[in-house]
Amino acid sequence: MKFDSDLTPILEAQPWVDLRQYHQSEFDRGRPSWLILIWWLVQAIVFPLSLHNWHSIRCGLLRLFGAKIGQGVVIRPTARVTYPWKVEIGDYSWIGDDVVIYSLDEIKIGSHCIISQKCYLCTGSHDIEDERFGLITAPIIIGNGVWIATDCFVAPGVKIGANSVIGARSSIFSNIPGEQVAWGTPCRPRYQRHLKQQK
Repeated sequence: MKFDSDLTPILEAQPWVDLRQYHQSEFDRGRPSWLILIWWLVQAIVFPLSLHNWHSIRCGLLRLFGAKIGQGVVIRPTARVTYPWKVEIGDYSWIGDDVVIYSLDEIKIGSHCIISQKCYLCTGSHDIEDERFGLITAPIIIGNGVWIATDCFVAPGVKIGANSVIGARSSIFSNIPGEQVAWGTPCRPRYQRHLKQQK
């Protein structure tokens, strides 16, 4: 393949990584391969075919595979969980359509939280200084009463404090304190969230 002369030095430079060396032999998925395969089949077939409001069935399946799911939890049929035994969701929290809970490491979501549609909670990345492109994982912890609005990315190792709100399409790469309204890429706190008292 021939490239424009201005791009040739960039595109023909030697790569710093050798993906032929990549492996996950040190990564613990937490369950045997046969059980993981069964879970992926159940999620791929049963979740999409379950009716929109059959939250209790989807929660029951997640519990059956080791997730800790509180009471009154709402999980939409297009939500995806990689390893349920590494996930904890508190009471009355909502998980929206097309949410990806990429639980290579632990993900803990508090009570009365909203994870809106198309959010991606990602506990895995790669070491960019390792020629083998080694896997790195870190947990995600989301406090009680947090709302993460639509289409947000939450990076490995992030903690979001209780009662914070994350604006739509934000990318959260560092911790967010409690009771903050935050947005942006990278996401930053903008002002304190105040609760209106009911009359």
